[in-house]
Amino acid sequence: MRLVFAGTPEVAVPSLEALIASRHEVVAVVTRPDAPSGRGRKLHASPVAECALDHGIEVLRPARPREPEFLARLAEIGPDCCPVVAYGALLPKAALDVPARGWVNLHFSLLPAWRGAAPVQHAVISGDDVTGACTFLIEEGLDSGPVYGVMTDDVRPTDTSGDLLERLAKSGARLLVATMDGVEDGSLVAVPQPADGVSLAPKITVADARVDWKAPALRVDRLVRGCTPAPGAWTTFRGERVKLAPVRLRAGDNELTPGAIVVEKKAVRVGTGSHAVELTEVQPQGKRMMAAVDWARGVRPEAGELFDAPVDAAVNEGSTEGAAQ
Repeated sequence: MRLVFAGTPEVAVPSLEALIASRHEVVAVVTRPDAPSGRGRKLHASPVAECALDHGIEVLRPARPREPEFLARLAEIGPDCCPVVAYGALLPKAALDVPARGWVNLHFSLLPAWRGAAPVQHAVISGDDVTGACTFLIEEGLDSGPVYGVMTDDVRPTDTSGDLLERLAKSGARLLVATMDGVEDGSLVAVPQPADGVSLAPKITVADARVDWKAPALRVDRLVRGCTPAPGAWTTFRGERVKLAPVRLRAGDNELTPGAIVVEKKAVRVGTGSHAVELTEVQPQGKRMMAAVDWARGVRPEAGELFDAPVDAAVNEGSTEGAAQ
């Protein structure tokens, strides 16, 4: 089939490369416009655009996919089908109607679970044991179209959303190619999603990524892993934001007040609503990521000092819950 691929971030590149290597012909790519990035905030092409250009494939960058110029060019190309991976914009009916075999999306969840922009992050944060990817025919609803194919993957105890998404991007690319093969030869029929089991996965905001130290340790662990690498879980210390790398659980270690910091020779422990967790790395505001023990040696938390404490809160000098060493 003649394909027009739609995608934008790095996670979509394995699917584009797999389709280029398949029996199908990728005749063009649709991606988001070049965006500023880096210290100089210079405009840079998306990872999908860069991959397409490396292969000599035409790149379309509409600001909005309802633009008449884009729709006219898409109709002129005349694709048989348009596979989609993390494109990042809603497709209007005028675009959906162009390819004879529709637009087929690779979505990183087991639909109808986690419809939306951040399915992998929500799966990790919610503590799902199993997730996966689906290919489905795009309709005007949110990830609600009938499903062509499914693959599953376990969510490992130490997975960050970045780890899991990287695996799903690779295995999902194979699923997308197999779906294109089945759509072409008629061996696949899209099956409507069940009405039960629908859950939503909206974008995780910076506010969502703030750690609540009163929550159980397991919930803290899942939130931090689910927000790694983006948007990055965080807390505050002495009024300034501190980003957190994934933590380690400390079973049975439950004597600390939520948010209390204890600095040991080779570890930094923090109290939660259940058991303490051990910090691995932290990133103070305006600085690089560093080992938690190195950070603690520099800031020297006082006895009883807490993460997320009000800036003007007095330190409880009578506490014996630990101090910097």
